[in-house]
This record gives sequence, structure tokens and C-alpha cells, in this order.
Amino acid sequence: MTEWLLPLVPVWGLWLVGGTTLLSCLALPVPASLVMLAAGGFAAAGDLVLWQVAAAAFAGAVAGDHAGFLLGRGVGAALLARLSRAPKRAAVIARAGDYLRARGAAAVFLSRWLFSPLGPYVNLAGGAAGLSYRRFTPADLAGEAVWVGLYTGLGFAFADRIVALGQLLGNASGALAAGAVAVGLGLRLRALLRRPERPGR
Repeated sequence: MTEWLLPLVPVWGLWLVGGTTLLSCLALPVPASLVMLAAGGFAAAGDLVLWQVAAAAFAGAVAGDHAGFLLGRGVGAALLARLSRAPKRAAVIARAGDYLRARGAAAVFLSRWLFSPLGPYVNLAGGAAGLSYRRFTPADLAGEAVWVGLYTGLGFAFADRIVALGQLLGNASGALAAGAVAVGLGLRLRALLRRPERPGR
């Protein structure tokens, strides 16, 4: 997808940047981080304006997050159950739910940028669990500001090495997400092992 999408960045500009971040936050498989890197690079070359790129990416991401959150409020439990039919996705959804219950608004903030694969499912789970707007919105805005600032800024600073940088950041994000899942499962297992047995069992 990146082979034909990245050349469209200077053509469609801010619409493409905002659209990809929106779709990414709805769990659709679009390379939003790489598009932001590329847009930052085009801003360094003078084809785009950096603050406009960041604003478009931020607006798209926040719109996508809130759409997912509202969807969770409406049909969250049923939708999550349907999405969980795929085993790999079920593991991510379960992790997102556990993470949200354990961390609350901090899970929203960290899943915008540090554990970004969990983000769309944290949105749905947060809406389904009745997380308030007052807790969701500030954490969402702060987290997306970090994500957008990080990727557009790096694209601007390292315009000549965007593809390599995108691969490096993607691998790091995947490793962090996998590590978070492993830690979460380990803590859950430890809690189960420490639970006293009931008589007669």
C-alpha cells in the first residue's frame, strides 16, 4: 500500500494526512504513521506547511478516536464480540480491555502513541465500559498531540531517511505492544497462582 500511497501525499496533502489518521484510529489498515512521516518530509522540502500537516493529522486522529468511542457507547459490546471472532484480533481486544480497566485514562493516553495498536480497541472498550467524556477527551487530546508531534516532527527532521525511519519506529511499536501483552499475561498468571484455593476444589 505504501508504494502507491506515499506519492499521493504532496498531491492530496492535508486531506490525505487527515483521512489516514482518521481511518487508522478506526482500526483500518492504513499506514498513518508513515504518511505523517512523509508529510513532515514534504514540509521540510517546502511542498507542505508543517503546522498545517500536524493540525490535519491531529484533527483526523481525534475525529477517529471519538467516532470509535461513540460507536463503543452505542454498540460496543456486540461489536467487540463480533470483532473477537478472529483469534489474533481477539487477543488485542482482550489486552485493550484489560489495559483500560487497569489504567483508566492513562490507558487512553498511552494507547495513542506508545501502544498504538491497542488504540482503536481502547476507544471501543472505553465507550462500551461507560468511560466518561471528561476522562476520555483530555487523555485522548494529549496522547494524539504526542503521536502527531512525534511523527510529523521526525519526518521534518529526517526527511531524507523517511522509509527507514518508518520501519524502525514500526518495529519498535510492535515490540513494545508485544512486551506489554507479555507483561500483562504474566501479571494475570501471577495473580491466579496467588489466589487461595476454595475448599473442596
